[in-house]
Amino acid sequence: MKKQYPFYFKSTVILFGLILLSYALANLRDILTPICFSLMLAILLNRLVVKLEHFKIPKFWAIFISILFAFTIIIGMAYFISSQILSFGDDLPVLKKKFVELFANFQHLLQKDLGFSIKQQDQWITEAEAGMKPLIGQTLGTVAGTLGVFFLLPVYTFLFLYYKNLILHFLYEIFADADSEKVAEVLQETKGAIQRYMVGLLLEGMVVAILNTTAVFLFGIKYAILLGLLGALLNLLPYIGGVIAILLPVIVATITKDGIKTQLGITAAFLLIQFIDNHVLIPLIVSSKVQINAFISIVIVLLGGALWGVSGMFLSIPFIGVLKIIFDRIDELKPWGKLLGTEVVTVQKLQIGKRKSKIKTE
Repeated sequence: MKKQYPFYFKSTVILFGLILLSYALANLRDILTPICFSLMLAILLNRLVVKLEHFKIPKFWAIFISILFAFTIIIGMAYFISSQILSFGDDLPVLKKKFVELFANFQHLLQKDLGFSIKQQDQWITEAEAGMKPLIGQTLGTVAGTLGVFFLLPVYTFLFLYYKNLILHFLYEIFADADSEKVAEVLQETKGAIQRYMVGLLLEGMVVAILNTTAVFLFGIKYAILLGLLGALLNLLPYIGGVIAILLPVIVATITKDGIKTQLGITAAFLLIQFIDNHVLIPLIVSSKVQINAFISIVIVLLGGALWGVSGMFLSIPFIGVLKIIFDRIDELKPWGKLLGTEVVTVQKLQIGKRKSKIKTE
């Protein structure tokens, strides 16, 4: 007879396990982050490697060509963005001067209308700068960690692709023969979901970058390409990135143009783009691949950011998508899979669930 433990005992064990898992993930972020990104890139490149092998290209060179192709695109994009940033840097002294003038006017406005003295405002700025120093240090650490990921990424990706069969064989071996078919189904769906999610994300990013650049250009704001690309990259961070993507062109418009018409126009345009993105592009291209409801998406993105920073925010959605695939295939975990999904539970379904629950308890 299977032993039944009381609810408070099971919930305590689960909570303690989650705390230990979170602690381990937070402390191993520098090791696990490049591994996770490499695994996603390996899954994305797997189809290309298989096609190259189909043309009788040796496995080693098929993997090498695939990784070289991927990193040529990544480096090309990085070079293009950096060249745009350098052109922005040429105008930085003029922009800084204009910003200082606007800030001085804003301080006098606060003093005149709200009664806050310049001395008091300077004190607030000093306190804010002191509070920002740890954040700046953390940001620099994140940038350094990102560079580390960039150098480790091709190595880990190559090894994942090279030892793919060994890893799959291990996963099949650790489960019973009766579960091998279910394991194969989960692995196949996970691979397909991540591939479609990544491709969809790239397509969505390209469309958003074009729309952003067009909007900034039409309003006559300089650095349209840079702001459009940065807005698309920030948009990869669900919910939070969209806010920052709007603030950047608004700040540049405030520094380079007089009045507030341009700022209001660019805000309205970017909100419209985000509306199109959230209600047309994401459901059509991205969300159809990873069916996760909005509440879980927001929570998991915030948790990912708390654990692994920006990298965690990006990895959180595909991670929770993989979990949902696994939950949907295990009978005991199916309720958790439904909780993560987008299916709307009607009153009729809720009543059926109550009846089933009563039958089980009788």
